[in-house]
Amino acid sequence: MARISLDHIRHAYGPKGQANPLYALKEVHHDFDDGGAYALLGPSGCGKTTLLNIMSGLLQASDGRILFDGKDVTNLSTEARNIAQVFQFPVVYDTMSVYDNLAFPLRNRRVPEAEIDKRVRDILKMIDLESWARRKAQGLTADQKQKISLGRGLVRSDVNAILFDEPLTVIDPHMKWELRTQLKQLHRQFGFTMVYVTHDQTEALTFADKVVVMYDGEIVQIGTPAELFDTPKHTFVGYFIGSPGMNVLAAGIDGAIAIVGGERVALPGRPIIPGEARTELGIRPEFITLGREGTPTQITKVEDIGRQKIVRANFAGQPIAVVMDEDMEIPSEPKLQFDPKGINIYANSWRVDFAPTGMGG
Repeated sequence: MARISLDHIRHAYGPKGQANPLYALKEVHHDFDDGGAYALLGPSGCGKTTLLNIMSGLLQASDGRILFDGKDVTNLSTEARNIAQVFQFPVVYDTMSVYDNLAFPLRNRRVPEAEIDKRVRDILKMIDLESWARRKAQGLTADQKQKISLGRGLVRSDVNAILFDEPLTVIDPHMKWELRTQLKQLHRQFGFTMVYVTHDQTEALTFADKVVVMYDGEIVQIGTPAELFDTPKHTFVGYFIGSPGMNVLAAGIDGAIAIVGGERVALPGRPIIPGEARTELGIRPEFITLGREGTPTQITKVEDIGRQKIVRANFAGQPIAVVMDEDMEIPSEPKLQFDPKGINIYANSWRVDFAPTGMGG
């Protein structure tokens, strides 16, 4: 396992030296701790696979260095970096049996057969392909083949890191949950450094100890699932994490009051706004109460999602979502109240702090 350090990494596709390059990956300067379980989360085109391929050595960054445990590996191949990588679509040897597919990377490294047999059987059990061990990979379903690819990435015990590029895309939903759980258990047991690319927040939040949220070619926040939910550092994080995501409302700031349309909302303190900036109030649907007290609102839609319902409403001319328990009553004249502890304030899309008590108005 290794600590992976990204030293001012940037990447632009196209020939080097071009004027005004368009960076698909903007500057990234970050360490992935030895033995950490990370997810790179973001929408298609945000740069997460580019970053993963730079880490693995499949792609050389336009600028910057990459280090493993302090050693510069920028110009080393994937093999020389001792990386295992699992891709979005299955890569298997159709003429080999399932067993031999899993044993192949170990035999290449001249691991003793007794150890190979033990590790392969452990992985076969984990990916639920024990009864298929002697079957040729040719003719297996796409999700079975992907399980082989996944297993081949996990069968080695000597890797510096295991990198996953949306590996569960072709796996059925029930098996996705099982494999994510097993990956988590494997990480706890062996302490591999793991980096997992996905656009699916559920996959990211259930797999990773730390989630790296990417947007428009840059990292906008790194944190635990709880940190991403409670204090999104960027409005995109608030919107992308959660179902539904955070409400983001255009707002003016007057001391410890936010003004949304013509409505005044009490804040937990005075936000520190850096000069002239576009300001917004962010609050998750779970921190809004719909009842008989507060600011009058107009309900536009109610979505029943089982144990809860999502109420879509209008607050001072802006759309807003509220999460309620399924059995809670919606008043005939509904009103909204915001819980101050759930309010975040953003300046030019980035979260700002509140001034300490006693400083300013």
